[in-house]
Amino acid sequence: MDAILKELAALNRSLGRIADVLAPSLDVALLERFTAFTCSSGNDTLVIKGIPAPDPIRFSEIIGIDDIISALRANAEQFLEGLPCNNALLYGPRGTGKSSAVKALLNAYADQGLRMIEMPRDSLVHILKVAEIVRDRKDKFIVFCDDFTFEEDDRSYRQIKTVLEGSLETRPVNMLIHATSNRRHLMPEKISENLPDPQNELHPEESLEEKISLSDRFGLRLGFQHFDADIYLRIIGNYAKLRRIRISGEELRRLAMEWSISHGSFSGRTARQFIDSLEGRLKKKKHLP
Repeated sequence: MDAILKELAALNRSLGRIADVLAPSLDVALLERFTAFTCSSGNDTLVIKGIPAPDPIRFSEIIGIDDIISALRANAEQFLEGLPCNNALLYGPRGTGKSSAVKALLNAYADQGLRMIEMPRDSLVHILKVAEIVRDRKDKFIVFCDDFTFEEDDRSYRQIKTVLEGSLETRPVNMLIHATSNRRHLMPEKISENLPDPQNELHPEESLEEKISLSDRFGLRLGFQHFDADIYLRIIGNYAKLRRIRISGEELRRLAMEWSISHGSFSGRTARQFIDSLEGRLKKKKHLP
């Protein structure tokens, strides 16, 4: 038996060395060359890549959520100054500017040492490794988790709970987590969870508490609302001004409303898609013979 155990131990060491050779090692200089990064998981190993051209969205482009932007920026400035601050959860309907608001932070504060690491859900198993990598670096890192939701049988959310709060090892002081979600509590909730449990669970309220506990770990929770026609048209007008689109206000409003009706939404995303289409058509028309 001892001989078998020794052989198994030797085999395990050999497999470990092979895995080390095959696994891509992190180029630390990468963190110096870029301001934005994206993570993926390859062969159960963390892979970090620099983003050469991050989304150039600016706060000047974002209309209708002034209070939310003020709170988000105040928190980021505290973070950059080394003051107490919070992880942030931005939740609400699609197309209302949640992701844009987070990405605009990078463009507003990159020159002050802010960096951003985007982590898709399938890479969150490596979030403790990311924390280890950024710890003690002089730059400040926001880990960006977009569309941050989990399904009923998904238990990977426990990985991020340990970083937010609950782990014996504290989160690095130079790292925050900013997540966006369509759900306030990040996981699906059922009416039956507030009724006598159909599966005869003795304490069904504890399962509900488990779901809510994840969103509770975000100290800054910012709720977004559906836009109305007035805000939608303000967004359109702002885009038209920023892009110097020459068109009468009456015509712009008419075309914008037609677009919103055909798309069934007054969202900021719908507004940007309309402006992209309008600008492209006007420029194409201008260059026609």
